[in-house]
Amino acid sequence: MNVTVGIMGAGKVGTSLGKYFRTRDIPVSGYFSRTPLHAQSAAEFTQTRCFSTLEELVEASEVLFLTVPDGSISACYQALPVRLIPGKIICHCSGALPAADAFPGIRAAGAFGYSVHPLFAVSDPFRSYRELSDVFFCVEGDPARLDVVLALLKRCGNPVQVIDPSSKVRYHAAAAVVSNHVVALVAESLSLLESCGFSREGALTAIRPLLTGNVTHLAQEGPVASLTGPVERCDTGTVAKHLAAMPSEEERELYRLLSARLVRVAEEKHPDRDYAPMKNLLKENCHA
Repeated sequence: MNVTVGIMGAGKVGTSLGKYFRTRDIPVSGYFSRTPLHAQSAAEFTQTRCFSTLEELVEASEVLFLTVPDGSISACYQALPVRLIPGKIICHCSGALPAADAFPGIRAAGAFGYSVHPLFAVSDPFRSYRELSDVFFCVEGDPARLDVVLALLKRCGNPVQVIDPSSKVRYHAAAAVVSNHVVALVAESLSLLESCGFSREGALTAIRPLLTGNVTHLAQEGPVASLTGPVERCDTGTVAKHLAAMPSEEERELYRLLSARLVRVAEEKHPDRDYAPMKNLLKENCHA
């Protein structure tokens, strides 16, 4: 089914998706934005149309993507002209918000709602589309027209996973852990190195090969094959010294909790190794 996509919102995500769809020969009608200059810029970049009214965008599109901030999705949906949305497929790109919550009463209005979340940090409206070809899309929403949404994404060649709406928040937590929480861990590593006399720039230079090598290995082989270090070796002496060297109770608790999670990975890697001493050490250092 060859459907035409219209985009409400002309920021980083909307502009990138529109351009990406165009490179995959997905028909894109164009853009509408409350800031007409943004819509004009996105339309020119994607060689589509800048719509002056929301009604015109809806009339010209079978599928609507509301690429606006999470807090504005429901308001934008409710601003759609009710008489024009029967039969339309309406999507948002929030990682945390289930489609049913974003589009209250959508089936009663005769339309079909979906969350279509690219598992990727879109950083630039005019460049990020080049990086979308391998991006994983997570989809949830109304089963009635799910096949159309999946066909659109699969036509782009992207891997797709359908999840139950009840799993949406856990899915988004997983994305936050691998993205935002990794930033927190790098910040902690840099802080510890600075306390050893490194400059911030020197610390970042020092960890770069270790960080990039680890990420590459993790992405290719997964956590079990990538695990090294004192927890994997069940080196309780080194881990005890690390815990004692942490500058604050908060940092020691962070180290302890992460090490406890690593024990589970280590047990998967070495099922015949006894990790009871490591578990006991980490429990002894638990300060709830």
